[in-house]
Amino acid sequence: AGGAARGSVGAAKPRTGFYKHLMNGVSNMLPFVVGGGILIALSFTFGIKAFDPNDPSYHPFAKLLMDIGGGNAFALMVPVLAAFIAMSIADRPGFAPGMVGGFLAANGGAGFLGGLIAGFLAGYLVVGLRKLFSRLPQSLEGIKPVLLYPVFGIFLTGVIMMYVVIDPVKALNEGLKHWLSGMGTANLVLLGAVLGGMMAVDMGGPINKAAYTFGLAMIEAGNYAPHAAIMAGGMVPPLGLALATTFFKKKFTKAEREAGKTCYIMGASFITEGAIPFAAADPVRVIPSIIVGSAVAGALTMLFGIGLPAPHGGIFVIPIVKGSAWLYILAILIGSIVTALMVGLWKKEVEE
Repeated sequence: AGGAARGSVGAAKPRTGFYKHLMNGVSNMLPFVVGGGILIALSFTFGIKAFDPNDPSYHPFAKLLMDIGGGNAFALMVPVLAAFIAMSIADRPGFAPGMVGGFLAANGGAGFLGGLIAGFLAGYLVVGLRKLFSRLPQSLEGIKPVLLYPVFGIFLTGVIMMYVVIDPVKALNEGLKHWLSGMGTANLVLLGAVLGGMMAVDMGGPINKAAYTFGLAMIEAGNYAPHAAIMAGGMVPPLGLALATTFFKKKFTKAEREAGKTCYIMGASFITEGAIPFAAADPVRVIPSIIVGSAVAGALTMLFGIGLPAPHGGIFVIPIVKGSAWLYILAILIGSIVTALMVGLWKKEVEE
């Protein structure tokens, strides 16, 4: 997560259909996640409850940060996600119905999943309305975008969201929350490995974003463990490759060794996309190596009982993890070393 939303490594031709619409929503939502998330994390540096006026650790600046980051930037995530998915499908007329559908999902407890459904629902409803209204006389063409699409689009999206979508999705979210909280350690370690590994599969593509979005939904539900595994899994690919370029210099070209230096910064900042150039150059060796390293890091964070209340921030939010910050750093380091060793031992020496 972190950087711009990108497709799978080496995908040259533009994506279409479901993936294109989804990525349009996610990439436009990310600035709200990153900006809001880092403000929330900064608020936590004053104390985990420092934003609460009734708590002894209360600090007015912490409350200001939380109000801006959590109360507003974060509150806009799901509506923005839905609006841009709908806009990708139905162009500008889909934007308002998508935004309203996403707002209903966010306020109704349907969260991200509800927002995804709202975006696709609004988009395809407006596509249907376009076909329906195409039979109207040419003289009415001017009022369609300003009157007909907004009124019918918002109304129909709203009705379906309120009476069909929100309650079942809310129940599903609650069920998922209870399932996670009732999991044993062995199952949590397995979940951590899966979520960590997913972050490395396509480094910013749909599988990475699916894991990241799941982690955000769990933070929203008050379960911080999955997102700790997810951020560790997202930091490992660039960090592991940075270590590999440092300790196995003969296996990389000069340009790759230079790129490796920036990977230290990108990995530390939780920008998984830093690994993309290496994966594109040698997918057969690099992709399995980063998936294994990320899975190890994700599993270890669950084993160590780490929770992460901040949605983004890399090393800057490690001081506020639930549990031991040192063990969290250790999990990320071990995962990175596993990746570095796998890449370093597996790759052939290069001749410039």
